[in-house]
Amino acid sequence: MGWLFGKDKTTMVSPENALPGRPTPIMAPGRHAVLDSPLAPPYPEGSEIADFGLGCFWGAERIFWQTPGVISTSVGYAGGYTQNPTYEEVCSGQTGHTELVRVVFDPSKVSYEELLRVFWEAHNPTQGMRQGNDVGTQYRSAIYFNSPEQEKSALTSRDAYQQVLTESGYGPITTEIAPAGAYYLAEEYHQQYLYRNKNGYCGIGGTGVACPMGLTSGEA
Repeated sequence: MGWLFGKDKTTMVSPENALPGRPTPIMAPGRHAVLDSPLAPPYPEGSEIADFGLGCFWGAERIFWQTPGVISTSVGYAGGYTQNPTYEEVCSGQTGHTELVRVVFDPSKVSYEELLRVFWEAHNPTQGMRQGNDVGTQYRSAIYFNSPEQEKSALTSRDAYQQVLTESGYGPITTEIAPAGAYYLAEEYHQQYLYRNKNGYCGIGGTGVACPMGLTSGEA
């Protein structure tokens, strides 16, 4: 496993140099330990999906399962090249994936714009390939949109939050905003980790700068 060492984990791996992975998923999806909902499709009728990367996915997932209107959450890997990667492979920086929280929500109870507000305020989106003391491409900030409407809201909210971050002395937002692609569930022990491990590590921390809600949906 020499590929775990001696690599620059803050530089994105190229597709041709990424680890190949495997055709078989590393986890059979079960049910949410807190919300008693499915971790994989089929999801309840009328639900929608939001995909966010904001650093270590243990603490990030807890923030979203505590958000009213959220039906289910799961953690996994996305945004890279390796098929069905393991956690160790993602940690090597040789998959291109970021640690992701998939949020399944009821749009009649919580809007995508409200989830964007939670996302922006829960971490520091100006740090590039790191989040706090967690360093590497797997910790990059990311929004993977699942519809043109989500893309518009994500871009609008980014621009609005950039304005207030700049006023507060922060640099440019480095959040990757791109179409959602393949999503690979992480190993079972990562799912709802902070529910199963009450004193587990949580590296999530925001800037303390509020996101202006009226601007996340394109309102003036």
